[in-house]
Amino acid sequence: MSDSHVHVVGTGTIGEPLIGLLCRMREPLGIETISFHKETARLEDRAKVRALIGRGALLAAHPEEAKKFRDMGMDVSFSVEDALGEAAVVIDCTPVGNENKEKVYRDRPNVKGFIAQGSEFGFGKPYARGINDHVLKEKSDRFLQVVSCNTHNISVILRTLAFANGEKPANLKEGRFLCMRRANDISQDGSFIPGPQAGTHGDPLFGTHHARDAWHLFKTLDLDLNLFSSAIKLNTQYMHTLWFHLMVEDPTSVEALISQIEANRRVAVTYKKSSNAVFSFGRDHGHFGRILSQAVIPVRSLVVRDEREIIGFCYTPQDGNSLLSSVAAATWFLHPEEVNDRLDCLKPFMFQEV
Repeated sequence: MSDSHVHVVGTGTIGEPLIGLLCRMREPLGIETISFHKETARLEDRAKVRALIGRGALLAAHPEEAKKFRDMGMDVSFSVEDALGEAAVVIDCTPVGNENKEKVYRDRPNVKGFIAQGSEFGFGKPYARGINDHVLKEKSDRFLQVVSCNTHNISVILRTLAFANGEKPANLKEGRFLCMRRANDISQDGSFIPGPQAGTHGDPLFGTHHARDAWHLFKTLDLDLNLFSSAIKLNTQYMHTLWFHLMVEDPTSVEALISQIEANRRVAVTYKKSSNAVFSFGRDHGHFGRILSQAVIPVRSLVVRDEREIIGFCYTPQDGNSLLSSVAAATWFLHPEEVNDRLDCLKPFMFQEV
């Protein structure tokens, strides 16, 4: 095993930019080797795979697929088994992380830590950078679930606006959220819809998984929050948008809320009105088009009603908050005493104004 080998499983909307980010920041993050597993050799993916290899990542494939990759002009450096045997950290960016945990990951004592993404509820301790870092425990927390991008957004809104950046966690009385989700990523050909598509409330207590996952995230801090979320899918490919309504104990004002936002390095403000304008900024100035800020708040949407109702909108960066937390979690597994200093390299992509 290499003490600083990170292996990424999957090259989709999170995996591909994550591999690129790790390669770009390899030295400050203290990573020696970055490998990635792609399941199937396909001509339409060859340019992407070659670009990632060109950045310094090493392709891992199953033996039966390795020849196909090579025949298509893609260099294979590892078998999947050898990559897992060498890895210190494994980041699963597939929708089958829980299945892989049971079939592949569980009996690998050489790996310091495994990280799965937001859809994989139950994979391990829920985690979001800046929310519950201090409850991570070395050795016992080998499996972490980086919560979804919308759950990140809900959580950072709660911490910033209702908790006064963590100083008053008992201040929240209730939080209600509407997640207006993009139909699909611009990289995806399928799943686009012709018009708004209302979601269902599958959880009688929390509504959708977004509030449920946020509740579990804050439960790691021994907080039992009153949260409920709804979701609707919109016919856009740009960004998710969150509407929030928070009831708090202490009186507040828009001016106080803006001060709290400005005090949080991981939250951006914007005076733009539309998600496409925010998305365009990320395309021009982000990493792989991603803003790594955890939330982008259009400040003109903020309103305080009767001093204790906080209402507003927030844009969810295009998977950027999940990327930030995935890199933070991997760095914690590798260098637990140096996380904050090593993550300074990501600050250029964590904007405070968009």
